[in-house]
Amino acid sequence: MTSETQIMNLLYRYGLYIDEGKFDDAAALFKHGQIAMGAGHVMSDPKQIAAMWHGMVRTYECGTSRTRHIITNPIIEVDESLGTAKVLSCWTVIQQTADFPLQVVASGRYEDDFHKVNSEWCFKQKRYLGIDLLGDMSAHILGNVPS
Repeated sequence: MTSETQIMNLLYRYGLYIDEGKFDDAAALFKHGQIAMGAGHVMSDPKQIAAMWHGMVRTYECGTSRTRHIITNPIIEVDESLGTAKVLSCWTVIQQTADFPLQVVASGRYEDDFHKVNSEWCFKQKRYLGIDLLGDMSAHILGNVPS
């Protein structure tokens, strides 16, 4: 499997775990990395990251967030000699619940750094670059998002 495929699989797995309400699994993807949200809000402890999502993302009786994170337009730059990579991508979240018709709730951008740890690609840092397009997130987010 190419480095690009391994890296994109990490991005897709992140979105899938959030959609499935598996916040602990999503946080485990950052065991060798961190998440940066907004002005200097950086977390590197997977337990702290999972707690943030548990407190921020609404889940339903089925255990999921009833969302789909669609990650597109990846610009991937890999430096095999250094074992590092950078990906700029777009994300779009769609959602539907019993009381909330299918719709786009938000779209934005990620900038992700990756590094190899024991020959395996891992997140080094995920930066949320902000929400570019904002819809009705009332069925998705509980309270405030760190900024």
